[in-house]
Amino acid sequence: MERKPGGESAKPQRRPPWLKIRLPETGGFANTRKIVSSRRLHTVCEEARCPNIGECWSAGTATFIILGDTCTRACRFCAVKTGRPGLPDPGEPARVAEAVREMGIHHAVITSVTRDDCDDGGAGPFALTVQAIRKINKECTVELLIPDFKGNPALQQIVFDAKPDVLAHNVETVPALYHTVRPQADYQRSLTLLERAAAAGLAAKSGLMLGLGETKDQVDEVLRDLRAHRCTLLTLGQYLQPTKSHLPVEQFITPDEFKEWDQRAKELGFRHCESGPLVRSSYHAERAINPSG
Repeated sequence: MERKPGGESAKPQRRPPWLKIRLPETGGFANTRKIVSSRRLHTVCEEARCPNIGECWSAGTATFIILGDTCTRACRFCAVKTGRPGLPDPGEPARVAEAVREMGIHHAVITSVTRDDCDDGGAGPFALTVQAIRKINKECTVELLIPDFKGNPALQQIVFDAKPDVLAHNVETVPALYHTVRPQADYQRSLTLLERAAAAGLAAKSGLMLGLGETKDQVDEVLRDLRAHRCTLLTLGQYLQPTKSHLPVEQFITPDEFKEWDQRAKELGFRHCESGPLVRSSYHAERAINPSG
């Protein structure tokens, strides 16, 4: 698995067989699309071109993106469009809550585009969405996948005070690749956010993409850093190039290697880990709350 950043051999050209994705064939997929569309909502499943959209939508679940579909940052791995977003929609939290109820979702996952243009970075709408979901979905647990709010502790606290059941923030890659992969982010800033979330009594979760040119030792160091900052939930998945204008895949990690990382996470004390080629941050997210679910 060890490899120098950037890679020394030719980049892989074809996806291996374990990354073949089945197309949706059930009525559940169409019903999820109808609900999302009728509520005028956005999902990470569509905007980020998630490979698991068929599985998740067919099962009647989705990860909602709030604050629009346009991000103010331009991370080189991400398929979400960038530009100048419109104003946040004050009716969006209620519509998300209604969609959660209509779809019968038991563990709602909410994320957002990064809104560096907003005074509160979008922290307020996150909190309002949690409140709206819990108002009409009493038994539903809520997971928030949040941006870093430029490291502003006051804005982060607004989200923490909403008391989501899981507070997720992805470090995404190893520190040595930040300048290439996510130049507007800061590794230590992300670790500090996770530690603050844990200090606020929240279950802190993070995730990495593998296959961008990182080494095994670098990944292991990140896992140890996450545990040192009180992160207890983890996702590890394969980076897949959304378009030719995004960063290329440097290496395809095998399913067996992902199993090794899962074992390593357990050794380090992570309470729950999802590790596999098609794993994304919200994939089987409910298992972190209910491992038997």
